Amino acid sequence: MITRAIRREELLQLVQLSDTTIYHMEKSGEFPKRFALTSRCVAWDYDEVVAWLQAKKDEARQTTQIPDVTRRKRRPIRHQK
Repeated sequence: MITRAIRREELLQLVQLSDTTIYHMEKSGEFPKRFALTSRCVAWDYDEVVAWLQAKKDEARQTTQIPDVTRRKRRPIRHQK
């Protein structure tokens, strides 16, 4: 049962990811799926998004590894010489 649905603007404030990143993560099953409120309006389940954020937070606390930003698919960071 959904207790609260959030629209894109509020989702972007909570998650701080781009629309494209969210779309790709949804498509690969790494992020909660949006659902249609109407034929032209989508929303996300607030509780699912908060649970996803908490899982990411817990995962980050368990691992001490820093992500290798040079392996990013988009705009990899190049080391300065």
